[in-house]
Amino acid sequence: MLESGKPFENDTPLGFLEQVARVATSRRVFLSWAGATIAVSAIGCSSKSKNPASPGSSGVNFGTGDTAVLNYAYALEQLEAAFYTQVIATPYTGITTGELSLLTDIRDHEVIHRNFLKTALGASAIAALSVNFASVNFSSRASVLGAARTFEDLGVSAYNGAGQLITSDTYLTLAGKIVSVEARHAAAIRDLLSPGTAAFAGNDVVAVSTGLDVQRSPSQVLVLASTYVTTSINRGDLP
Repeated sequence: MLESGKPFENDTPLGFLEQVARVATSRRVFLSWAGATIAVSAIGCSSKSKNPASPGSSGVNFGTGDTAVLNYAYALEQLEAAFYTQVIATPYTGITTGELSLLTDIRDHEVIHRNFLKTALGASAIAALSVNFASVNFSSRASVLGAARTFEDLGVSAYNGAGQLITSDTYLTLAGKIVSVEARHAAAIRDLLSPGTAAFAGNDVVAVSTGLDVQRSPSQVLVLASTYVTTSINRGDLP
């Protein structure tokens, strides 16, 4: 089980599936996702960027500009990947074959997202964060799926809120691709909790008047995520 204060990126071996996910973050696949001809080493290295792990800083620093947004997304994907890795490593009591299959697929998606963003950021990527999932009872279906709903809803609102901060069309397209997957995850988890209802797109996440999903600023998201992330974070120039 993951322990508080430990870097969670490599805490639990993922075996063959993580090896596949790591292959999926190769330079060739990254360029395919991005639809660009630039090298990975150039990603996030614009004149507005700075090394997020500057000497003497406390915790991690997201940096500035698009680098900060990508590091912000990378931090969230680290959190989600760690959570689902733990869920699959210690399945809750009474988990069905279908639920295990679904949660494994979500785990694999989050690992790919995490590794992809790390590859994209290159030397500008923040270090592995530290986690504390003490508030989650991993043997309880209700606790695990309740936490999963929180993570997925938070992730969707985070990408929705960060889109306006991205200056690169390439990065904005990538964020749109990732948030669409996160929204599928959120709907699937919500359906597990309330099958056959409208909860998959409930009024708490989709505004009745606009039909649009909730969005949150980085500062709002990081406050909510701080329940599970113990690493000190400087969000750089993000609002």
